Amino acid sequence: MASNISFARFGLLFPNSTTTSVNLQENFGFDLEDTNWILTSSFIIFTMQTGFGMLESGCVSIKNEANIMMKNLADISLGGLTYWIFGYGMSFGEGTYSNPFIGVGDFLVDPPVGDELMGPVFASFLFQLSFATTATTIVSGAMAERCNFKAYCVFSFLNTIVYCVPAGWVWGSHGFLNKMGAVDIAGSGPVHLIGGSSAFASALMLGPRLGRYAKGNAPLPLGNPVNAVMGTFVLWWGWLAFNSGSTYGVSGAKWQYAARAAVMTMMGSFGGGCFGLVYTMIKNKGRADVMELINSVLGSLVSITAGCFLYRAWEALVIGAAGAAIVAAATPLLDRLRVDDPVGASAVHGAAGCWGVIAVGLFADNPVPMDTTNGRSGLFKGGGWYLLGVQCLTCVCLMSWAGLVTMALLWAIDHALPIRMDPYEELIGADLTEHRIRHGQVGVSRAVSALRPFHRSHSIEEVGGIGLNTGHSLVVDKLQEVNQKKCKGAKLQTFANEAFEDGDPPESIFKNGILNKRPGNPENDLHRALDFMINEINGLNGRGKKQPLAKVLPAETKGKKFKELSVSELQELGQINNSEDRFRHRFGADEYESDIASASTNLRWID
Repeated sequence: MASNISFARFGLLFPNSTTTSVNLQENFGFDLEDTNWILTSSFIIFTMQTGFGMLESGCVSIKNEANIMMKNLADISLGGLTYWIFGYGMSFGEGTYSNPFIGVGDFLVDPPVGDELMGPVFASFLFQLSFATTATTIVSGAMAERCNFKAYCVFSFLNTIVYCVPAGWVWGSHGFLNKMGAVDIAGSGPVHLIGGSSAFASALMLGPRLGRYAKGNAPLPLGNPVNAVMGTFVLWWGWLAFNSGSTYGVSGAKWQYAARAAVMTMMGSFGGGCFGLVYTMIKNKGRADVMELINSVLGSLVSITAGCFLYRAWEALVIGAAGAAIVAAATPLLDRLRVDDPVGASAVHGAAGCWGVIAVGLFADNPVPMDTTNGRSGLFKGGGWYLLGVQCLTCVCLMSWAGLVTMALLWAIDHALPIRMDPYEELIGADLTEHRIRHGQVGVSRAVSALRPFHRSHSIEEVGGIGLNTGHSLVVDKLQEVNQKKCKGAKLQTFANEAFEDGDPPESIFKNGILNKRPGNPENDLHRALDFMINEINGLNGRGKKQPLAKVLPAETKGKKFKELSVSELQELGQINNSEDRFRHRFGADEYESDIASASTNLRWID
């Protein structure tokens, strides 16, 4: 919310008020209805963190998707804490030492009980906090898949500085850009341009992911396109509160402009979405690329944010479409410069944010009776060049600050804690190396195998996979072994404890389960086999003695070729593979040829 929007004060005139710990700012002049509107908008804006998390995790490989979500949690926790400690005061502090560059005062915001401004102060703080955490989260996507998590936490803790100081320039009553007449209603500049510029600097400092440009500039496959699209919808929803909530209330004339902001936000997104559909269809010869359409919509939303209630409907369409076009042009340019931004934050938030700020200087109306633009209009509305000049200066100041300060922060942190992941960890994936989360069939096993001659990774085998019941998988694997042997006419003897031989049934392995009293059934081979299988899986051999379930490959065996292994080493290796590999039963050549032969239509690879 731009604090240069001044409104008539309703309900908060306290001629006999006691001394307050927080100075009365212009944006505290709102009543109960306004406070309700601000709080509700803040809650909705907070859900944008879900959208960013889903979008970013959907854009990276599966072995890094949990790491992205963890970074978003860190952004809110650490960035939110520092914003309360000093960020809000740097943006909106009105202490004695405040100056045009930085605010001083109102640190550790906590007005006491009984203070008449307690509600307005807390509502204002929460609203601005939601903006600050959004600006910080934008950066995490640009650093995905190769940033050390611990170093990122330090960066997240300090990154509040990157946002809060320039936010005060534009929105604080002390800010030099505010005093010059800069206009930004909901944050194309202080939130998105700052976040996008910081993302560009981060990606530039980190360098591209390993092998990112080995086969040209074509984007890497998405880890989960559905998550990316769902995240876009959540962001779309949050943007309505982002923009319409920035009227800072619904009293007086504000409710009309809140409604206008919501509609213009949608009109701008329509323009960007339509452009994106046409662009991706033409570029890809009739096929729509997921990320190109997503970034077109997001670019249009970023573009419309600065002047969300200053435009007419057709102008919002044009501005949104132009924002999407700018993103489409900026994305390949960044790839040619080898700036690896997996989510496209640099183009979407940086380039489109800059356009959003400049668009105010071109298309803005004077929103009477509010003095949002200080009585000025854009160049195309007969307002002259002044507003456009101030908006261009705002872009230069914000981009310069965000880029330089982000680089300085990363450089300083890197000297204390390496900001870039070790290549070994990057290949295996941050989910496993940073958070001990193991995915199946996402390239982790191949990376571990390739790196074993250089790294001993005994602990990796001990990490369980996610998304599967590993106990069930072991039983199913063994049952499939039995079926395969049965089909070949072999004797049904799978285990040393002779599960399928005649004799007394084994004692039920469910004796510890009060509700599970199934006795062994000598007439049912499946029951008997399952009993013995569970015994074996639980580490009991046929004689009731404990044996290790999963073995780790001995160090002396690593690096050897198969022909160099002894018979006993080969047997041990086979046992280890059987216990570790939950996806052993894949389609072989016979099954594939059988499927082709039985297919009623011709099968071919998709071009």
